[in-house]
Amino acid sequence: MNLLLLAIAPVIMIILYIYFKDKYEKEPKRLILYCFLFGGIGSIAITTFLYLVTDSVIPIPFNTSVFDQFIKAFFIVGLVEEFSKYVIVRYFAQPKKDFNEPFDGIVYAVVVSMGFAATENIMYVFEGGYKIAFLRAFTAVPAHATFGVLMGYFMGKAKFSNNRIKLNLIGLALATLFHGAYDFFLFIDFIPGIWVGAFVSLAVGLFLARKAIKRHQNDSHFKLD
Repeated sequence: MNLLLLAIAPVIMIILYIYFKDKYEKEPKRLILYCFLFGGIGSIAITTFLYLVTDSVIPIPFNTSVFDQFIKAFFIVGLVEEFSKYVIVRYFAQPKKDFNEPFDGIVYAVVVSMGFAATENIMYVFEGGYKIAFLRAFTAVPAHATFGVLMGYFMGKAKFSNNRIKLNLIGLALATLFHGAYDFFLFIDFIPGIWVGAFVSLAVGLFLARKAIKRHQNDSHFKLD
């Protein structure tokens, strides 16, 4: 029970943080719950299926060349996981009438990402114990949230733009880029000290995510002048 609480606590804290950052017109709790569940079940199911497909097409051993790990980080893990979240936001959340301001893209993308992160975190924490729980609370879980903000920023813009397809895909590409960079530096751990690059990329992502949150807050349709 304690491990379960440790696994989901950072996820809940991030959801609450984003929920209260939605200053002017909060999203329905029911819809947030659905997005969380779809992220935790639907996105994981899509990811698992795509991993099976990609593994049969591009089988990459764990410790191989830097190039192989680059392909794995960006085009297998990063793209597959972010695409699985993107599908839920794009086809479930974005069409909803409650998705009625750009900031909502950030809310729903983060909530879907946290659903994904919750399921992933539970699996890792129950296998690795308390040490993994504390480590992931400050690394992998915030990373998933960061990727969600970056994706959601552009998906929020897309809802109210004539360039919806382009902006949606930019969001997917940006989340994939930062996810891939984060994982890439962790995957090539056979190079001493290279793991620092993962935290540099995460720091840059967090900086951009904060700017994205503030910009959509300032651009809210519901903000009173």
